[in-house]
Amino acid sequence: MALTPRMACNIGIGLGLIAAPLPAMAQTANPVPMAESGGAAACSAPVAATGVLAPWGAPAPVTAGTVDSAAPVLAPGRAVTAALAPTPQVTYPLRPEKPGGAVSHGGLLALQIDAAGTYRIALGSPAWIDLVRDGQPVISTAHGHGPDCTGIRKMVDFPLQPGRYLLQVSASGAPAVEVLVVRLP
Repeated sequence: MALTPRMACNIGIGLGLIAAPLPAMAQTANPVPMAESGGAAACSAPVAATGVLAPWGAPAPVTAGTVDSAAPVLAPGRAVTAALAPTPQVTYPLRPEKPGGAVSHGGLLALQIDAAGTYRIALGSPAWIDLVRDGQPVISTAHGHGPDCTGIRKMVDFPLQPGRYLLQVSASGAPAVEVLVVRLP
């Protein structure tokens, strides 16, 4: 029997399921573990984030920029609720990997990094993020869900050197998003 494209796809999916536990194994070395991707927990009440994520509970309001020069600078260790603009109003320096449509929201936030290390970007929504430096994308090293019931929807880790970065938020269904950038110990 010849291998059809559908059969090849099903084999690929099966292999993906076999390999699925590998990222979880890699996360055990993380000093601040990410939650498993098994789905949202049933929460009877919000839970305060702890450790380096503790600032999550006290976000300050900011308005994300629609152009690079108008992007507010985020301080690592301080949470914000960023007001976003309709996607057609945002000029992204680098086309987002997931740009969203005409009814989605997005914006630009700057990061000034003073010390090299691994930095985690936490979001309160499933919006897409791209991190850009000097017009080039920065490749993430890990991603996952936040601690159950904290309101942290996703977390993405990036290895960063000192300098200025641009955080591109795209494909947000909501007009605002909570953001926290922290340096991992």
